[in-house]
Amino acid sequence: MNCKNVLILTLFFLSSCSVDISKKESNEIVSLIGFKNNGFALVYDDNFYKNDVVSSKLEDRDLLIFQKNLKKGTTVKIKNNINNKSVIAKVGKDANYPLFNNSVISKRIASEIELNLDEPYIEIIEILNNSSFVAKKAKTFEEEKKVADKAPVDLIRVNDLNENQKKIKNDTNNIFSYIIKIGDFYFYDSAKLMIKRIDQETNVKNIKLKTLSETNYRVFLGPFNSLNSLKKAFNDISLLNFENIEIIKND
Repeated sequence: MNCKNVLILTLFFLSSCSVDISKKESNEIVSLIGFKNNGFALVYDDNFYKNDVVSSKLEDRDLLIFQKNLKKGTTVKIKNNINNKSVIAKVGKDANYPLFNNSVISKRIASEIELNLDEPYIEIIEILNNSSFVAKKAKTFEEEKKVADKAPVDLIRVNDLNENQKKIKNDTNNIFSYIIKIGDFYFYDSAKLMIKRIDQETNVKNIKLKTLSETNYRVFLGPFNSLNSLKKAFNDISLLNFENIEIIKND
């Protein structure tokens, strides 16, 4: 492999994850945000386990998710990208689930962030260290978990999700339109090489390139106006085994 290819691959790798470093002038520990992904969650149901859609079980009241890129025990923030409601959770054990979904979440998490099951669009953010923010959230997580463990299961109802769906569907501004972000690149030539690779190695067509700035070029697919077309394109591009393909709402 020559130096040029090494540089290209390195740049692509760097574009596939996000690191947010916020420094404060005080003596507080620096808060770090690691892996980040926007996409469609799968809300766990026992039928998914029985039909081998998901390889491990989740309890309805768990504050747990399955996520392929993160280790068991990782603290994550789960945000509903439609209404910006969020909850802190933990990554559970390794599990297989559909490629299209960026995670599997419990019914409790879906209920707390009022997730619309017809458009379960969430952001997952890995919290890397024990900053004051993380310590506070970890305490909240443990307190909420104790309450959940004592609460009867029937307090977590799918009916709550259905009510939220109706509210969101009545919002005429909530148009289904998404793009699939393959990656952001520092060099225009690197972005063009990625488009060439996708064209040669997959059946994916209409790959697009957008200039975000003089040093930021985005390769993407879409927009897609239906869940089925979005799933098909996502599964087609997944053949290339990119580590962190993101689905982004097309505002």
